[in-house]
Order: sequence, then C-alpha cells, then structure tokens
Amino acid sequence: MNQYLDFEKPIAELETKIGELREYSTESVDFTSEISKLEKKAEKLKNEIYAKLSRWQRTQLARHANRPYTLDYIEHVFTDFFEVHGDRNFRDDPALVCGFARINGKPCCVIGHQKGRNTKEKVHRNFGMPNPEGYRKALRVMQMAEQFGLPIFTFVDTPGAFPGIGAEERGQAEAIARNLREMATLKVPVIVTVTGEGGSGGALAIAVGNRVMMMEYSVYAVISPEGCAAILWSDGAKGPQAAEALKLTAQDVDKLGTVIDDVIPEPLGGAHHDHEQAAETVKSYLLKHLEELEQLSAEELIEQRYQRFRAMTEVEEPN
Repeated sequence: MNQYLDFEKPIAELETKIGELREYSTESVDFTSEISKLEKKAEKLKNEIYAKLSRWQRTQLARHANRPYTLDYIEHVFTDFFEVHGDRNFRDDPALVCGFARINGKPCCVIGHQKGRNTKEKVHRNFGMPNPEGYRKALRVMQMAEQFGLPIFTFVDTPGAFPGIGAEERGQAEAIARNLREMATLKVPVIVTVTGEGGSGGALAIAVGNRVMMMEYSVYAVISPEGCAAILWSDGAKGPQAAEALKLTAQDVDKLGTVIDDVIPEPLGGAHHDHEQAAETVKSYLLKHLEELEQLSAEELIEQRYQRFRAMTEVEEPN
C-alpha cells in the first residue's frame, strides 16, 4: 500500500480516483478514457510537485518507509550474496548488513545500513543506527575484501550512530574513528552510495570511498535537522527551518564540488515508487565507477582517496 506524505495529498486523491475507476470498470462500463485523462493529470501534478520540493520535503522522502534499503539493493543489483555476522568481539549488529556477493559475475564486498519497515523490524535493526560492534564487523569484512582483492560497495542510510550508554561504553567514537583511518588505506576500490539519510559520523564510518554518490532524494549532513534545531533553538520542531540552513540535499552537496561525484536520478516521486528501476539505475552507476577505478593500482587508489578528502577543506586567508 502506498504511503503518502503531506505534500503528496493531491496526488493521493487522484490515484485513489484512478483506482476506483479501474475497480468499477467492466465489459459493459468502460472508464478507459477517464482513467487515461486522470493518469495524465496525475503525471503532470507529480512533475510540478517534485520540481519544487523544499529541503525538508526532500528529507521526508529520504526517510520514506517504503524506500529501498540495503537488502533491497542487494536483491536487485547483486547475486550470490553471503552475509557475514559478528565482530568477533561482542556480538552481531543487525543495523549493518555486511557480506560478499557478485555484480555482473564479479566477486565483491557489500556493506550497508539496514532499517526496518514495521515495528518489529525497526526494533531489530535499531532504526538503522549501528552500535560499535556493527562498525567493527564492517571493518572486519572490508579487511577480508582487501585480502582477496575485492571491490567494496557501501550503502549509507542512517540517522547516525546509536548514542546509547552501552554503545559509548563499548567505544562508539573509537570504532568510528578506526574505520575512518583504516578505510583511507584500503588497497581496493571503495564505492559509496548514500541511498537515504547520511547522518554524521554514523554515515561517514562506511563512507570513506574513492567514489561517493547520492541518490536524488537522499540527504547528507553532520546532524539531523531535528538535532540541529534542538541545539540552535532548543526546539526540535523547527526541523524544517534547520533543514534549509543545513543545505543537506543531494543537489546542495553536489554544488560543493568535492564531496560527491554523482547524483543518481530516481523514478518520478522517489525510489520507493519503483525499487527495480531505482536499483537498475544504481547498478549502472556502480559499474561505471568500478570500471574506472579498476584501472588504478593499489597505491593510486589510496592516493586518490586521500586527495579527494583533502580537497574538501578550503582555507581563506584574511585580507
């Protein structure tokens, strides 16, 4: 069942009418002409609405419950997926899915945040917020991939790392910092795709890549709009205002010039409307960048990764 956001209500009304006409259509009563007119009207309305979305509305799309998650991309983009569990230290973390697969027959490593769609899944996946054992599991799998010379694909979709007391006691900050350091020196191609929310260090801990891409309706920022609003104005309800100030959309980040390499287009209205089409587009971008990176030596991959992150800093000298 489709879930509509507030700004999509006019579309919902039209699609409801279309559904009703289809239901009442029979051999003797044909509503084909009316349905066709309404479909054209709905298509035009979608184009108008999605062409002028605010940053907060794009954030809502990035969080949509039906948006494809890592396991959905694994199903449609990769084959022969084998999941690896546990960090060999504390326990497994379901918020991060890690394992090995094939893309177009080539062996590779796949890592990504995983959210849930119903209450049980959300609790099991901890709302896509990893604990330190999740990041340690990811690092273990990345080091295995490096050992066997396999490219690494990561899918980022998290509000942030889990801020609970237990996570802090087990070294959340250290686990993230270690991933940043170790990913910077991996001798294999690392391709990162922000598919939904790219939240702070929780996202960056699996996002130090040779190529970084964002889905059209994804967001990437140092903090969530609500968290930012709570700090600046002591009012988390001012999230929409904070989203405008953060400039966190894929289009905003792309304008910075050095943070991401591509904005991956989505089906009209967002990837949640057509998982297969969205995954097919993602796959084409992954293969394009993989082909380019395979031409580089291990030393060149490390240097290229180092330089891309160094280039994100700009220093202005006072006059």
